[in-house]
Amino acid sequence: MVENKVALVTGASRGIGRSISLALAAHGAKIVAVDIDLEATKAFVEELKSGGTEAVAVQGNVTVSADVEKMFKVAKETFDRIDILVNNAGITRDALLLRMKDDDWDAVLDVNLKGAFLCTRAAAKLMSKQRYGRIINIASIVGQMGNPGQANYCASKGGLIAMTKSNARELAKRNVTVNAVAPGFIATDMTDALSDKVREELAAQIPMGTLGSADDIANSVLFLASDNSGYITGQVIGVNGGMYM
Repeated sequence: MVENKVALVTGASRGIGRSISLALAAHGAKIVAVDIDLEATKAFVEELKSGGTEAVAVQGNVTVSADVEKMFKVAKETFDRIDILVNNAGITRDALLLRMKDDDWDAVLDVNLKGAFLCTRAAAKLMSKQRYGRIINIASIVGQMGNPGQANYCASKGGLIAMTKSNARELAKRNVTVNAVAPGFIATDMTDALSDKVREELAAQIPMGTLGSADDIANSVLFLASDNSGYITGQVIGVNGGMYM
């Protein structure tokens, strides 16, 4: 599906980013793994290489323009092109509105929205010249429906969805598609730490009755990154078990 394509994934060393990178690699992509944690990223890249995948690790903070420029420079020098960008890096700083600090608002918007903007801008320059590209943004169900205690996170993901549509309109004529995947409740290390009762309450909100997995997100990204999705752009693919329709 993505054989010999070059994919740059932010937040690649763990969680959903790791699953996305593994799925792309399993279908023949070359991986540029970007993360702020260099040691974890190097270890992950060695794992990819041991499985036969061409890969390179890059340390970088997606909120810093110079770091973003370095990421894409390394990718270009290593593989000569970038076909796929997955804007996955993200953070949370949850608090109720009246208790949310300015710094918590700024940090979440910087990583989740500004970071995606900086990476997309850098990718768009290369992809426009290539006349080919796939940009996939990892949004969230809460960017569509809201969630108490997450005004900053919801705003960042809602903004990411809006930016996805704007960028899709700008880049369509250059054969660059821009789409978003909006995960619902996904089983992660964080949800594993919750009590059985809390997990049951979460699952009860989902028509399909269960939390999703990181692989569910990765499979959706894999489709959007492939040539099979060539006539799809500006769309938000909800992977949420029917929680939001």
